[in-house]
Amino acid sequence: MLRGDITTVDLYDISAYDYELPEELIAQYPVEPRDCSRLMVVDRATGKLEHRIFYEILDYLKRGDVLVLNDTKVIPARFLGRKGQNGGKAEVLLVKPLDDSFSYWEALVRPGKRLNAGDEVVIDSETSILILDRLDQGMRKVQIIGNGSPYDVIAKKGKVPFPPYVSENDKALRNYQTVYARVDGSVAAPTAGFHFTEALLERLASTGIKLVYITLHVGPGTFRPVKAKNIKEHEMHREDYHISPEAAGAINGAKGEGRRIIAVGTTVVRCLESAAKGKDVVSSGRGSTELFIYPGYEFKVIDGLITNFHLPKSTLLMLVSALAGYDLTMKAYREAVKERYRFYSFGDAMLII
Repeated sequence: MLRGDITTVDLYDISAYDYELPEELIAQYPVEPRDCSRLMVVDRATGKLEHRIFYEILDYLKRGDVLVLNDTKVIPARFLGRKGQNGGKAEVLLVKPLDDSFSYWEALVRPGKRLNAGDEVVIDSETSILILDRLDQGMRKVQIIGNGSPYDVIAKKGKVPFPPYVSENDKALRNYQTVYARVDGSVAAPTAGFHFTEALLERLASTGIKLVYITLHVGPGTFRPVKAKNIKEHEMHREDYHISPEAAGAINGAKGEGRRIIAVGTTVVRCLESAAKGKDVVSSGRGSTELFIYPGYEFKVIDGLITNFHLPKSTLLMLVSALAGYDLTMKAYREAVKERYRFYSFGDAMLII
């Protein structure tokens, strides 16, 4: 059962963020059209919960609001092969390029204990990945070997990495990008953006809502539950981001005029909060973030959030609890289970205002 509104709960104890979810509520593919998913609206001031359809989000946004979206694009970063020519099954997940030619990458490998420097993961007769060195956080430095440029090898031989709770299917594969994805680099999609169609984005813009795009490349850490009993001991994986001068100017201008910044997804929250220069100001440029947001965090930039319903014991659930408050978040999740909302990457949405 989800925990109740217990104000004495230890918010640093990982068990506070655990809950039971019927397996049939884990969405395996998105609804179509995308903007017909369900939307739970969470009012932080009153504690009220409303049940709507996502395209009705216009009823809760105002002229002058700024929606900030993450335009990263998922790359086919997963490679399945064997250790050497005749060895056991092996897998490589490319996470971050280490050079401009895309030859060398930071990667996760499986089985991690059996793949060491000098080993080769053979994908097919003309493609392999050479393991060069161990890096921090369980990563490896690897080199892509194959016919054509490394970028072409990835495009032709790699597979889109799916979340571990989604069974690969054609419908999911067709929809595992946002409609505004444009900058290659993620191993997971910023799934809060799945609910937007091009038509809905046009309607938002035509009603005076400003659409601003930043880029944060999502890493594999987004799927990893926190294992430390005290969540403050959890170590986040580093993710790279870029905020253009135009995007920073639009955000800072809105904050200066008292207009709301609504983040589309937790990746946008982490990007903007990491780039904050004190209260209400973000800096442009490239950077990386290991920011871990949990209850007690004081938000500097965002005023609201569009997000999905997240895994138990996940850093994403902790971030939501930091913004909406723990008790209200757990109340919303109890309601979502009761009302049979669809959960996780292809599931329904929540608007926190």
